[in-house]
Parts: sequence; C-alpha cells; structure tokens
Amino acid sequence: MKIRHIALALTLLTILSASGWAFFKQLSTGESVRTSADKYLATLSDEQREQSTMEYEAKERVDWHFIPKDHRKGLQIKEMKKPQRKAALALLRSCLSKVGYDKATKVMALESVLAELEKDRTGGPIRDSERYYYTVFGSPSESEKWGLSIEGHHLSFNFVVEKDKVISSTPMFYAANPTVVAEAQFGLEKGERVLAKEESLAFEFVQSLDEKQRKTAIIAEEAPREIRAAGEPQPPAYSQDGIAFKNLEKEQKALLRQLIAVYARNNTVDVSEARLTEIKEVGYNKVYFAWAGADKPGIGHYYRVQGPTFLIEFVNTQPDAAGNPASHIHCVWRDVRGDFAIPVATQ
Repeated sequence: MKIRHIALALTLLTILSASGWAFFKQLSTGESVRTSADKYLATLSDEQREQSTMEYEAKERVDWHFIPKDHRKGLQIKEMKKPQRKAALALLRSCLSKVGYDKATKVMALESVLAELEKDRTGGPIRDSERYYYTVFGSPSESEKWGLSIEGHHLSFNFVVEKDKVISSTPMFYAANPTVVAEAQFGLEKGERVLAKEESLAFEFVQSLDEKQRKTAIIAEEAPREIRAAGEPQPPAYSQDGIAFKNLEKEQKALLRQLIAVYARNNTVDVSEARLTEIKEVGYNKVYFAWAGADKPGIGHYYRVQGPTFLIEFVNTQPDAAGNPASHIHCVWRDVRGDFAIPVATQ
C-alpha cells in the first residue's frame, strides 16, 4: 500500500513538472482579462455579440464619458440573462483589484439610491444600476492588441491588452452621488462613503501644509465645476502647477504617496505596481499637487496630482440628490503620455 502511494505521488509530481506547475501559476491581469472576456463573449447570442464587439480601430474606442447618456456603445447589463451577467461581472472583477471592484459595484448601487431619492422627479436622466455597458474592441488574443470598455453613469474603465499584458488602463473614472449614504439600502450601509479615502486623505494633506506651502499649493480660491478634458480622448498636458513633492516634509510626502496609491490600487497588483514603479523611476520630485476651493468638507473643493506619467483629478462641487452641498465626487486617473494606448504625439 505504501509503495502504491509513493508511486501515485511520483506520477502527480511528473505531471506537474511537465506542465511547469501550471496549476499553481498566477495569471497576469492580461491573461485573466483575456480569459474572462472569452468566457463573457461565449455566453452571448449572435445579436448580443454584434452589439458588444467592435473593431479595435473603431472611433468609439476613445469615445468615453461618465455623464448620463441616452445611448452608449456596447451591451448593457440590463439586456443580459443571468449567466451573461455573471460572466460580465467576472470580467469586471478580472480588470480590477478587490477594492477597485468593490467601489465599482457600489457606484452602480448608488444609481438605485439616486432613483429612490429622485422618485418624485419628472423627466431627467434614467437612474438604473443595470445601465452599464460592455464593449470588446478587436478579438481577445494572446498576441494581438485588443481593448475593453466598461462604462455607464459615474464609471468609465478602458483597457488595452497586448501579448497578455495590460498596456493601458486609462481613463479610469469613478464618481459618487451622494458621497455619504443616508440609510442602509441596496447593499450599502448607513454612513458609507464609497470614495472616502480619495477625499479624506487629500483634506489631511492640504491641512498639513504651512502658510508658505499653501501659497504655492492652492491655485484658486474657488474650485472648478468639473475635471479638465472630461470625455476627451486625451488628457491635459503635464504642468508644474501647485507644490512640488520635493518641497514637502517627510510626513507630507508619505501622505501624498498614500493618496496616489489609493488611485493606483484600484487596479490589480501587477498593473498598480507598474504604475507606481513608473512614477518612482521618473522621480517623485517631478510630482506636483494643486488645490482649489475650500479646505473643509461641505464646500466646493478640487485637487490634482500630476507627474510626467500620470494625472489624478478630483472635484466635489455639486450638491447631491438630497440637496447637500458639495456631496457629489468626480475623480479620474489618466496617462499624461496618452490614454487608450495612443501616444499624445500621434494625436
């Protein structure tokens, strides 16, 4: 009996060795997204697949926005059957970290909160937590370049994969209205803040600045109403607005790094680490932080963090659906070198 067990163990070891221990191999994000995209597409009917796919070079690939729209590219969750919805959510999960995925699904749930808050309103945009659209550009491939868009009100995710590596994951946009959930509903807890760290860490940072630093960091007394270049294919150019990283104290530098990481880590581990490594290689001393508006909650405020490889923008100036002032967050991460894997110079 003992000999037979040893023989079985050796057989299993041989199989695992021959396959390069593939069973235990951790897939890269690119591999995982490709596999999930294939599974998603396989669940669709011919008509649905036609709606959910486009050529890689289609102009719609760079047509992104987070505002309520009557029509968008792609196939919406509402038009999917249960197995298709399951595959669609698995595809979304493959693109993001756990924290990024949790935020995304909660932003979707906030649409139901908005619908409840606005139930007595006539006209206006549709509020629907299933009104999110999936589009695959090109064909998921181990060697060819292909893209993916998952988008709806207050969410826009855009990916390009080449040779099973995510080569672009911008623009990546999240929003929250309201910023604080008033009562437990639709899977959200009372008092929950979907984008809490994006706001609270920035307040902590700007409040840590001394008078001299504030004069450099604060670029305007009033916050702009919206992030720049919203819906445009490419981001604003890198500029040295605000206070330079090199002019911060040690604790302030740590806070700013932490804030940047909050945005980067909406992505999976390999993608987020690549983003942060790029910033480090170029040099954190080339990173700038700029603030506009009030330095306390409830009054319009805005900030941006930018370096040669990235741009973060955050704005909270609009009231929420219940009328609370400055309770409607928009925030985005963009690639200063070019979103959608399209270098800015070629635009």
